[in-house]
Amino acid sequence: MNDEQQQLLTDLEKDHTDITKGFTDYWRNHSSFDTWQFWLHVMFLLVPLVILYFKIDRKKALLIGFFGFNVHVWFTYIDTFGAKLGFWSYPFQLMPTITVSLGLDVSFIPVIFMLLYQWVINHDKNYYVYFAGLCLFISFILKPLLSMFDLFILDNGANYLHILIGYLVVMCLSKWITNLFVYFEKGSKV
Repeated sequence: MNDEQQQLLTDLEKDHTDITKGFTDYWRNHSSFDTWQFWLHVMFLLVPLVILYFKIDRKKALLIGFFGFNVHVWFTYIDTFGAKLGFWSYPFQLMPTITVSLGLDVSFIPVIFMLLYQWVINHDKNYYVYFAGLCLFISFILKPLLSMFDLFILDNGANYLHILIGYLVVMCLSKWITNLFVYFEKGSKV
């Protein structure tokens, strides 16, 4: 690494540390344990997991869990991408160092997707139709509702159609990757 590159990296790391300290101060003053928004995010994290514990089809738990993990990973990537580029933000978080909605990314959205996936495969319904409906609901009802309470803010030209596109990407990638691994599993038993 040359000196110029090393200096740039050092400067960026210092800026990153300063920004992290700023987010920690912001969280402590506006998003901490003494706000209703914090406790709502705790509920977004815990309640869906409790519901999933009681509702998951235990005979298909690995399949549904793998699908849900895919949803979690892809949704977190897209959410982080949008937040880091300033297309949206979450003014209230569970943790100051994670600037996306931990409760939504880790639990609420993946569990909703998992329970619908379970229902779709158990009732032999069209995945794409039902999930497109869910993506529309989340994008045009849930996200605006979160915005109404200042829990989600769109910025820099982003709109709810962009949110929908992100959810549709998550919907497709999660399904296709899950199907690929199911194919691998069935192929290895032949």
